[in-house]
Amino acid sequence: MATTRKLVSIDYAPRAAFVAFHQRRQRFACVVCHRRAGKTVAAINDVIKSGITSRDSLFAYIAPYRSQAKAVAWEMLKQYAKPVMKASNETDLSVDLINGSRIRLYGADSADSMRGLGFNGVFMDEYGDFRPSVWGNVIRPTLSDKLGWAVFAGTPKGKNQFWDVYDNATKVPADWYSMKLPASKSGLIHQSELDAAKQQLSEDQYMQEYECSFEAAIVGAIYGVEMRVADDEGRICKVPYDDAVPVHTAWDLGWKDDTAIWWYQVVKGEVHVLEHYAVSGATIQDLCRVVTDKTYQYGLHHLPHDARAKTLAAQGKAIIEQMAEHLGINTLRIVPNIGVQDGIQAVRRMMPRVWFDAVGCGEGIEALRQYQREYDEDKKAFRSSPLHNWASHPSDSFRILAVAERREPGTETAPSSPNVLMAGPENKATLNEMWEDRTSRKGRILRI
Repeated sequence: MATTRKLVSIDYAPRAAFVAFHQRRQRFACVVCHRRAGKTVAAINDVIKSGITSRDSLFAYIAPYRSQAKAVAWEMLKQYAKPVMKASNETDLSVDLINGSRIRLYGADSADSMRGLGFNGVFMDEYGDFRPSVWGNVIRPTLSDKLGWAVFAGTPKGKNQFWDVYDNATKVPADWYSMKLPASKSGLIHQSELDAAKQQLSEDQYMQEYECSFEAAIVGAIYGVEMRVADDEGRICKVPYDDAVPVHTAWDLGWKDDTAIWWYQVVKGEVHVLEHYAVSGATIQDLCRVVTDKTYQYGLHHLPHDARAKTLAAQGKAIIEQMAEHLGINTLRIVPNIGVQDGIQAVRRMMPRVWFDAVGCGEGIEALRQYQREYDEDKKAFRSSPLHNWASHPSDSFRILAVAERREPGTETAPSSPNVLMAGPENKATLNEMWEDRTSRKGRILRI
């Protein structure tokens, strides 16, 4: 019986700059493009091409945020895939093709939704805006059993994890396809428009956005100078733990957003930052276990002012009350809320005496580099408020560290024995006992 074949045409003509990209044979690729080069159009069509030439396969287009993936790529995916599309699902942002393959849009901000899946290929758009751990902890394992391909794409934002990928890609061309497409060479934007942009933007802005410069300073970076100086002075290195000095922690607490924690010591006036940790959706018990599982000798745990807030889900207990059950109330401190801008200044004043462990603080260091002010497109100027993205929570908890360090130098140690109060039936009670007994004593006169 003869097989009936039908010729299907997709309404896409690749720009000359992307022809070689579509014809690549390497499993991995890194594509560095200037703004408005058309990489998202190329990305969607590259994924569709792979989907229609591979039966019963799963492919992903991943943007920094799921909302961003939907805004920039969803309608485009449905438009280009229409001739080969069997069904689409608005809720899942997925398209099923006529050969059984599926293409789905994801956001790196909800990377856990990809755990346990097996992809035949993934396209990561604006990879420089991803949390650095997403690739290694979540996406890379999804490719292993199917030997899936991966594309890293975007516009530079300093020498972050995207730079690391590009630098590696250029060194192993047998395994990696790499492309760098500055506007001065692509011919995709008229010269008069480039001249106008050059006049209206700062040099760093223009070089980053149009000339794909990894060397340009990150536009709007809040701690850009401080982090560059720390690197130049060798203060991002191996930082040893001193078991004769207490370890303190600084927290930024979140539920839907990340909770971020820094571990640090103060040694002769120097702030030695040992580790950074960030997680989304963890319980207070889980977070406290991360702390207590470490072998450090702890001093104080510094919390933001909203740790006093009581939640119905926790039977009316404040976060500090919940944490006290695991860490002890005498180790917890609420850091005063001095405002974001004053907190940023506290970080800047502290930075010259900060040493970071390069391994233990890797993602946190990158967050401080990427922490930047939000850009107002209408006023063509940076707002005073920081941009809220993956870098916000590590930077917020580091601000807590700086304010705590300003308020309490950190040289004091936690008491080795319980503080004694002259209270209770035997004229003696610990702070923890007083905390647990707070309800019954409410409204009564405490005689001392």
